[in-house]
Amino acid sequence: MGGPAQRPDVLLVELGSTRGLRVADEELVGSLERAGACVAVACAAHPGDVRTLALTDLLWARSARRAAERKLRRLGERLAPRSVIYSTTTAALLWPRPGALRFDSPAAANRPGRHGLWQRPLERRRLRQAPLLLPSSAGALAEASSAVAGCAERALVVPVPIALPPPDDGAERDIAAITYAANPSKKGLDRVLETWRRVRRPSEQLVVAGIDRQRLGESGFDVPDDGVLVAGMLSQREYRALLRRSRVFLCAPRREEYGIAQLEALAEGCLLVTAPAPGGYVALPIARELDPRLVGEDLGVALRHALDAPTAGYCLRAHGLLEPLTAAAVDRIVAEQLLPRLLGE
Repeated sequence: MGGPAQRPDVLLVELGSTRGLRVADEELVGSLERAGACVAVACAAHPGDVRTLALTDLLWARSARRAAERKLRRLGERLAPRSVIYSTTTAALLWPRPGALRFDSPAAANRPGRHGLWQRPLERRRLRQAPLLLPSSAGALAEASSAVAGCAERALVVPVPIALPPPDDGAERDIAAITYAANPSKKGLDRVLETWRRVRRPSEQLVVAGIDRQRLGESGFDVPDDGVLVAGMLSQREYRALLRRSRVFLCAPRREEYGIAQLEALAEGCLLVTAPAPGGYVALPIARELDPRLVGEDLGVALRHALDAPTAGYCLRAHGLLEPLTAAAVDRIVAEQLLPRLLGE
């Protein structure tokens, strides 16, 4: 027989609506447990696809509330968690009890106009009520502070960690460029393909990962066979193996809440060629510091700079700038700052 059930230190209420959110939540749970916390998880069930963002958020918020209520009932009063973290502002919109709020972007920034008609005012209330705010980047905190004054006083930036293998500046790379396009419109795949058609040389190949040709066609994207390989959905191991073979990560997002794909590309030794974009976009200032020629609206010029005249030592310098985003660095933040604040110590 097992011993008595342990009272959770933290209940994490998560949506898990995208791969990025699922990975971020798994990493946070791991960091909290390595810090000695007992963590319970309530995961919202997928509510089904609907046509508008406003209705999508409502269904996900209701699902998150049901998941939280169900977990709290099962735990009961004796095992009630000492603290709660809601992963995303959507998960917190209809919360059954107040808690810390983890987010990579507020609805105030990524739900403009009619898309956030009901979410934005309720989100402002939650941002004021939350005892602790956990943005994943300084950019996310700035966007929240623009919507609600005083956010910074209750905030702790907790990045999403990335795996950082040993640097390999001299690796043999047979793929000219790679991009990640799970959400092709938001990721600006049309701009990437237009740039590639315009400046590629006959021997060069672009790999499009995260989506297959059927979904691209359904999304209105006509991807040429010549010089473009659509790799489809890949495991993390397969995807990072492709990054290690690629010279450049090419992207033109219209908005970037965090940009884990770009950070992974830098970690695996790719040069990052990107257009500027609003949002938390953690890799953007890193890319500018590494080589400002590779950041700009003229992607064609930037891409040819990267392929024809790469900056020496780029990979080694990238690794140094990525150190604050490693699991070890995030673990220190969680153990020394986050967990004591969650538990009121």
